Amino acid sequence: MSLTTREAHRHADRILERVRGGLGGPRGDAVAESWSRCVNEYRLDPAQPREPAFITRLELEARRAQRADVIACARYEMTTLYQQLGDAEGAVVLTDTDGVIVHMVTSPEFGAEVGPLGLRLGGIWSETAAGTNGMGTCLAAGSPVTIQRDDHFYTQFTQLTCSAVPVYDPSGEIAAVLDVTSRSGLMQQHLLVLLGMTVRMIENRLIDMRFRNAHPLHFHSRPEFVYTLHEGKLAVGDDGRVLAANRSALFQLGMQSMDDIRTRRIEDLFQTSLEDMLQRSTSSSFHPVVTYRTNAALRFFAVARRPASEATAASLPRAEATAASLPRAEPTAASDATAMLQPEANPRAPLRLATTRPLVGSSAGNDFTFNDARLLAHLDTARRVIARQTPLLLCGETGSGKEVFARAVHDSSPHASGAFVAVNCASLPEQLIEAELFGYRAGAFTGAQRTGRRGKILQANGGTLFLDEIADMPLELQARLLRVLDERQVTPLGTEETYAVDFQLISASHEHLPTRVREGCFREDLYYRLAGIELALPALRERSDRRELMFSMLAAESGGKASLSADAERLLLEHPWPGNLRQLRHVLRTAAALAESRLITREHLPSMVPVAAPGAAPVTAPNLAHLAHWAGALEGASADGAQPSKLNLIQANERQVLLQLLEQHRWNVSNVAKALDVSRNTLYRKLHKLHIEVSHPE
Repeated sequence: MSLTTREAHRHADRILERVRGGLGGPRGDAVAESWSRCVNEYRLDPAQPREPAFITRLELEARRAQRADVIACARYEMTTLYQQLGDAEGAVVLTDTDGVIVHMVTSPEFGAEVGPLGLRLGGIWSETAAGTNGMGTCLAAGSPVTIQRDDHFYTQFTQLTCSAVPVYDPSGEIAAVLDVTSRSGLMQQHLLVLLGMTVRMIENRLIDMRFRNAHPLHFHSRPEFVYTLHEGKLAVGDDGRVLAANRSALFQLGMQSMDDIRTRRIEDLFQTSLEDMLQRSTSSSFHPVVTYRTNAALRFFAVARRPASEATAASLPRAEATAASLPRAEPTAASDATAMLQPEANPRAPLRLATTRPLVGSSAGNDFTFNDARLLAHLDTARRVIARQTPLLLCGETGSGKEVFARAVHDSSPHASGAFVAVNCASLPEQLIEAELFGYRAGAFTGAQRTGRRGKILQANGGTLFLDEIADMPLELQARLLRVLDERQVTPLGTEETYAVDFQLISASHEHLPTRVREGCFREDLYYRLAGIELALPALRERSDRRELMFSMLAAESGGKASLSADAERLLLEHPWPGNLRQLRHVLRTAAALAESRLITREHLPSMVPVAAPGAAPVTAPNLAHLAHWAGALEGASADGAQPSKLNLIQANERQVLLQLLEQHRWNVSNVAKALDVSRNTLYRKLHKLHIEVSHPE
């Protein structure tokens, strides 16, 4: 990464010429000011690079112990940010206030290359030691900075680009600097935004950690921003005095620093008291309630809660509660302080899964393995990041096997001994999703079970929560989910009891979530939280193992009795499969039933018509107007009734028409419901009664 001598001298001359000419001109910013400090105050020479400076191992351990709570709050967020960036030639770095690297996340290859430059644990990156650079200049300026290649003071760093943001502690002082250093030539415009979001999460975690015995109060002028990164957050003592506040709280309340708000009472800030806010928050099931700024007409939406220490003690046995109240020891050895990750998997390293769960199909005891190279690579990637609690976001066409893949990931994860809890966000009515996810106490709402109900999140404690069709989750619930993911605590509806949860999160969607974000239909902050690493699953037509998969699935559907003629096999292999695995399973199940589990020929595959055959008329909603006349017969059908081969003629015809419509719409239930002008729930019931399985594992 070295420059030629001529280029190095040219770089040094440019810096000295700029400093001697003054700080005016088009830049006049942090970079020029940093150059001036390096030359005039630190007496550094850009033409004479210094050797990288390091502290000793004992000094590093002492500094890490001093910043143990900051490192504990930052470790997970740094790993998530690194996976989001997906840059194999980059590193996410945390320094203390002296510019010493105390934690770092990178790949082994990049870490080995930049280690000699000082970019490793114990390296000193203050301006006095390393000249103009992201970490040191951020500390000196006290604000976010981006230092591009030629902005660096010393030539040995001009192949790197650094972006850094200061991390503030609850007292309002800089506690650390979070930096992303990359060799990539592409300037990521969104990098400072992502860094800022990550820093806000670290700062909020730091408030929670240092003030576990205080009442957290969340507020914002807009209710949808409560429980998000944009909210104001206060830590309030039992006497109603403010102990800590995040920067959003200071901004919204018109305060300049923590000194302006520290020791003030809630009554000095809002037209309410702590007890009143706690009572109203409990009554509203911790949805934001209205309050007003003291001596002003400013309206806020706020929620107050009991201290986290009380909630933890109430939800744990005595011995566990005692242990939970003690500070967690942080590793101080250098080997534990650098997380070495790989943003890409090695497709040549197949993943061996020891599992007794079915990976495809619904017949217990049948294991259909993944032998496609892309899927094996994705499984290997997922296996390695899952151990670090990195959320997974699975993308792919409807029916491509996202839930099957999620189960395989769960089975090879540290949470394999826990439950795998799947929730289809598209198949639940909007008014029931909240109760389904978070649970509720007895009598929380009309129609609630008298004994209450544990939500899916609590059921997934110690295991994996799989949120399918996450794009269909209502916006107001996205805020609550984001809060659960940030705090790892859940509060059932109608109660103030908070339960600590530990689960692996896997989400899936057939829609492009960044597009949904741009359309305002999905929260940007939740997307970044879910997409710790994003994996795109191949469609069935793109898989190299589709022949093996087809025969395994046929054996499961026919009990091993059915076989395929050469003509039928060719027809199946050449089909584009817009409905993917789900469509293949239905076609094989129907064929096995029609052939009575013997030889399957083309005649037993009536739905296998060319998707775009010349002159073929697509199935449309008007063609299905007759479905309304069959509704009465369907209402009388038993949910546990006959298999497809035993349906009456009308039901069999209706089933065939629906299968064709599903195929035309690539098995997108929402689009089929729109074509039929019925709700998704109504369509799900019809499909269930006709034994068209679209809601259980893909």
